[in-house]
Amino acid sequence: MRFLLLGADGQVGFELARTLAPLGEVLPATRRGVVPGHATCLQVDLALPNTVLGAIEAVQPDWIVNAAAWTAVDRAEDEPEAARRANGDALAVIGEAARKRGARVLHFSTDYVFSGEGARPWREDDPTGPISAYGLSKLDGERALAASGAAHLVFRIAWIYAARGQNFLRTMLRLANERERLTVVDDQHGCPTPARFVAEACAHAIARHAAVAPDARAALEGVFHLACRGQISWHGFAVALLERAHRAGLVARLPEVVPIRSAAFPTRARRPAWSVLDTTCVRETFGLHLPHWQVGLDAVIGELAAARG
Repeated sequence: MRFLLLGADGQVGFELARTLAPLGEVLPATRRGVVPGHATCLQVDLALPNTVLGAIEAVQPDWIVNAAAWTAVDRAEDEPEAARRANGDALAVIGEAARKRGARVLHFSTDYVFSGEGARPWREDDPTGPISAYGLSKLDGERALAASGAAHLVFRIAWIYAARGQNFLRTMLRLANERERLTVVDDQHGCPTPARFVAEACAHAIARHAAVAPDARAALEGVFHLACRGQISWHGFAVALLERAHRAGLVARLPEVVPIRSAAFPTRARRPAWSVLDTTCVRETFGLHLPHWQVGLDAVIGELAAARG
């Protein structure tokens, strides 16, 4: 198989370059035309349709794996059209091109397509209701891809982090080495999931898709939720990761971590208060059983400790 990997320099994209390699040829693309390590690659900007179409024409992929997105959640409130072009309109372009060529699309969406009001994990068929421009743009992308008629897999993911890139865990580690007291919201709940776990699950799903008869593949397409098991607040996650980081020697001392309400930490865009995803469907369809979030946290802290030597 041949893969066009968009967003190869992001948290999930970086890991996908590794997990997809055993399945075939991976052709990476980034907005700057450079992958981690400074090697050149295809240059694709989702906001510029010609760059998207040019890459698809050049690669002639069997799978277009879209790990690129506009992820500036707060800035999207001031630039909703720009967010919509990258997260919504681009999927119509990708989907139409894939349909014409008989390619398949793997795309990532988000918990932000939901309102965040709830008490049970969100299922794939629950009503959507974005409360931010970013969430609306990602929902537009889901709908545009479905409307294109292309064969596709959409994985909704949430609370992604990794040993590299910009994410909550790395921010907490940096601040813990700078401050004696941190404040973290405790009224937003989700399931932290390492980018590497997501990438490994995607490779498994694609391999499973390729292994079944063509007339059976439709049952392995559509929208699925993908996350580790369990749930925690951002405050609880901060406490857990800093305790592990301290034991691993990644932070010199443990700062005080004070829980606060979201109202005490206003942001331009509203965040969903409840981002826990029900993963029953992905388990039953693909046999994917992501572990508990604590297992994922141990793995990422271990990776950081090993890199530090």
